[in-house]
Amino acid sequence: MSKDGSYRQILRSSSIIGGASVINIAVGLLRLKVAAVLLGPAGVGLIGLLTSLAGTASAVAGLGVGNVGTRQIAEAAARNDVASLAAARRALFWGSLLLALLGGAVFWLLRGVLAVRVLGDATQSVNVGWLALVVTLMVAASSQTALLNGMRHIGDLARVSVLSALLSTVLGVGALVLWGQGGLMAFVIAAPLASFLLGHIYVARLPKIEAQRTPLPVLAGQWRILARLGAAFMVAGLAGTLGQLLVRTLVQRQLGVDSLGYFQAASAISMTYIGFVLTAMGTDYYPRLTAAIHDHSAANRMVNEQTEVALLLAGPVFLAMMGLAPWVIKLLYSGSFHVAADVLRWQILGDLLKVASWPLGFIILASGAGRTFIFTETMAISVFVLLTWLGLPLLGITATGMAFFGMYIVLLPMVYWLAKRKTGFCWASRVWYQLAGLMLAAFAVLIIAEWSILAGAAAGLILSAAFGLYSFSRLAHKTNLAGPLGRVAVLGKTWMIRAGVWRE
Repeated sequence: MSKDGSYRQILRSSSIIGGASVINIAVGLLRLKVAAVLLGPAGVGLIGLLTSLAGTASAVAGLGVGNVGTRQIAEAAARNDVASLAAARRALFWGSLLLALLGGAVFWLLRGVLAVRVLGDATQSVNVGWLALVVTLMVAASSQTALLNGMRHIGDLARVSVLSALLSTVLGVGALVLWGQGGLMAFVIAAPLASFLLGHIYVARLPKIEAQRTPLPVLAGQWRILARLGAAFMVAGLAGTLGQLLVRTLVQRQLGVDSLGYFQAASAISMTYIGFVLTAMGTDYYPRLTAAIHDHSAANRMVNEQTEVALLLAGPVFLAMMGLAPWVIKLLYSGSFHVAADVLRWQILGDLLKVASWPLGFIILASGAGRTFIFTETMAISVFVLLTWLGLPLLGITATGMAFFGMYIVLLPMVYWLAKRKTGFCWASRVWYQLAGLMLAAFAVLIIAEWSILAGAAAGLILSAAFGLYSFSRLAHKTNLAGPLGRVAVLGKTWMIRAGVWRE
């Protein structure tokens, strides 16, 4: 594929998944707004704690088969190996079904222990018991996503994402409106239930497996691969979700449930607006990189292209969010959540580094380097927990945002070095300039906002518009955009070359 074609492919997938993510953002923020108004910071914090607990359990129960399943299916599809593709699909289905049922059952049996250890309240055992259903649905839904992803059905993934967001909002918000605090568990269950139902519909529409019945020894071989690599991804995923759970527990016990709500609010916004970039990477870039991972030159080019597009698409959003953080918090939650603005700004700085590190991390995933992946993820989340633990008594809730930034200061150089060892990877000079420029601009907005909220908002919007113009010109140049918009992009490129800010 030519360079222009590669950029178009990245932008096409990003526009499809990104468009779905934008809708999800709007719907998800509406859902959170209703929860914040009806339940307050304490209720939002409890939702975050329960969701984190279910996420931790599903990471264990799922055994990482979603990530490995995507990799196995993508490899077989790239080779046009019908028999291997059929074996990978069948192994993923039966393996996920067993893990989902087993994980839900074990979680339900441990509901009393988890209520005491995590929530510190034995009376919450009934609510924790309902999370067993959430765990089962999350494991099952992840296998559906893995199959659609490995088969490169990007449009179907976008439809599942949007429709499940709409359905879960109707169900969750309806439960809160009807039952108030009593509808909290229905609110938590609504999202995984909707994802599973919609995922089942679209998976059922995939072409039927036409290969002969897969022999049991072949299935067993697939299961061994799923278990071996999946265990590594499970441990890494578990480290991440457990780390998030530990941070929430630290915040709740040291600062109280209201502070937990502030942290949850900032984290939810951070994960929501960055999702349109990261989701596109996992959906399109990961399968493509898996198919090309043994061709180091092609893989390295792909990583540079993906990193550049991710920074160009996300940069203007990050800078605008830095400046408008207080108003975004108030709009999406309520005035009582204003403390979360400082947390959000520091998380945005971390998100800049996160966007740069993700394409590098996928080299480890695509290579099947399970132990390396465990090491990087465990090290990063350990830094997050440690910095939070040290910072909470000194800085309060803002320490969580700073710790998030600190985590990616450690992770980014680590994965860069590992990628260099694996494929000889180096960032292109333009990527260095783009990342450095974004970091300097974001820090400038942060400093100005500490002096004046209004000045910070103005600086964020101005810098966002400037980088947006650069991003548009850059992407238009890379995709040979024609017509009036193409001519505008050429003018922008000419001006930036004269200003010395354009790098090929």
